[in-house]
Amino acid sequence: MNQLGDRKYLIIGVFMLVGLLFIMRLFYIQVIDDSYKLDANNQAFRYKTEYPVRGYIYDRNNKLLVYNEAAYDLIVLPKNISKTDFDTAGFCELLGMTKETFIKKMKKAIQAPNSPRKESIFEKQLSPKDYASIQERLYRYRGFTVQSRTLRKYPFKIAAHMLGYIGEADKSTTERDPYYKEGDYLGISGIEKTYEKALRGKKGLQIMMVDVHNREKGSYMNGMYDTMAIPGKPLTTTIDADLQLYAEQLMANKIGSVVALDPRTGEILAIVTSPTYDPNLLVGRTRNKNFAELSKDSIGKPLFNRSTMASYPPGSTFKLVMALIGLNEGVLTASTRYPCARGFPPLGGRPKCHPHGSPMDLVGAIGTSCNSYFSYVFKSVIEDKKYHNVYKAYANWREIATSFCLGTKTGSDLANELRGNVPSIKYYDKVFGKGSWKASTVISLGIGQNELGITPLQNANLVAIIANKGWYYTPHIVKAINNNPNDTTLARFKVKHFTDIKDTSIYNKVILGMAKAVEAGTAASLQIEGIPYCAKTGTAQNSGKDHSVFVCFAPKDEPQIAIGILIENGGWGSSYAGPIARLMMEKYLKGKITRPDLEKRMLDADLIRKLNLVPTTNR
Repeated sequence: MNQLGDRKYLIIGVFMLVGLLFIMRLFYIQVIDDSYKLDANNQAFRYKTEYPVRGYIYDRNNKLLVYNEAAYDLIVLPKNISKTDFDTAGFCELLGMTKETFIKKMKKAIQAPNSPRKESIFEKQLSPKDYASIQERLYRYRGFTVQSRTLRKYPFKIAAHMLGYIGEADKSTTERDPYYKEGDYLGISGIEKTYEKALRGKKGLQIMMVDVHNREKGSYMNGMYDTMAIPGKPLTTTIDADLQLYAEQLMANKIGSVVALDPRTGEILAIVTSPTYDPNLLVGRTRNKNFAELSKDSIGKPLFNRSTMASYPPGSTFKLVMALIGLNEGVLTASTRYPCARGFPPLGGRPKCHPHGSPMDLVGAIGTSCNSYFSYVFKSVIEDKKYHNVYKAYANWREIATSFCLGTKTGSDLANELRGNVPSIKYYDKVFGKGSWKASTVISLGIGQNELGITPLQNANLVAIIANKGWYYTPHIVKAINNNPNDTTLARFKVKHFTDIKDTSIYNKVILGMAKAVEAGTAASLQIEGIPYCAKTGTAQNSGKDHSVFVCFAPKDEPQIAIGILIENGGWGSSYAGPIARLMMEKYLKGKITRPDLEKRMLDADLIRKLNLVPTTNR
């Protein structure tokens, strides 16, 4: 009995050992051995990523600016392609490609990381029509599947730089964010980039069973282990599509930028870079070709976002800041008068000035844009005796200027915004030598020249600050995420910011001068019947023909729109920048234009051809 009992335990032990070995082997091949795991799974299952619908984008009046259109990627798993009976000729005919192209694409797929066991995109962004044709016969070509995707579409063909474009995730992106796999699409520029996490949604996963002929046989376990894709959140922008379109039409065949915002909220109503392009050009299979074509334009640079990245000398519009600083520092009053002899007398008539009455008080100087007057103001600020030396006075001047978001980023939600430039003491010490420069050395700063650089967005924000008499909300382009204006992402745009000049009476004096410019000054020809407004013309010096600059807000007493605009090589501020800004204000506030002659002149104006520049891509 003991022998039988021992034998029984021995047999049981052997079976248990064999079973344990099988379990260990099964664990190894299913968990540890990735190659076997991939092989087995690829034979029986197909793991399909479910890409979410990217969030739609609307204008402030719920007009659809961006939606999605179906597209399909052809996926290849080289491991599953038969080397003996694959009909290469038939496959090439199906896709309309040459055998050489097929071989090149297959070689790339095989050489990809972890290949030939890793799926990769063989052909991108097939149209629904092409997909329908391929899908009917794809079962003949084991190793190939189709993955549904979406492409962006732009019904209005406007705001290309603001909206941005979509591109493929590269290796650096996938290493930085594991959510993305190479070939995934994501926002590369504009608000597509800034709000990528909201717009992209969340990917899902579907496990499909397939037979030996590469045909799908349904969901594994009736979809028990599938996960649903979560759609991206829609964005409601601050843009007025009608105003944006009108501004782009007015800016056609000109190089420059215009930014319009609501000073009461910081919401950007229109933001134009010109030359621009149809955003649909950077979508689909022709994207790379079109991108290359747009990149060839070295004059117009249609891919360059001038509104946030181009730094221009502000010219005479900076005189508004000089007036505010002079009044704040007590070296200037509204009644202060300075002479002008076609230029700044202490330096032999430089900077030069145009003919006008002299001497003038502050309101008159703003209205006529006197260079001599504001050179005197700058000199008095930098040589203010209460600071004891030029360095301290200059540091104070620069600190106040930067509080107006000059020489620093506004903090907007626009991608790739640059800071512009308000030159530092360190910079001038390097250029002239420490202790070797003074107010007269850099006198042109007082009239917005020298090394001063301001972006069109900063210029619009500057005039909004003046309209608000010392405060502003951060300029922004999105007002609601998923129809929620109180989304925490947008909370920072509801914080009121103040400049270093807080006395509203100081702003009132400058506003009177801006109103004078429209009533009987440099912008008198641009009046709007029934809408008193405030403006400042500017002419920014340039190596070629001067730039045309204009800032304004309207109406005068209850501002609803503020505009900053610069037209490269446009000459006087009242020549091109002023008329375009005037038309935009009237269009936005009245909904109609009362100066069709002025409108036609701006729409027909072709400064690119006039200046004999290379033709640019524009609408």
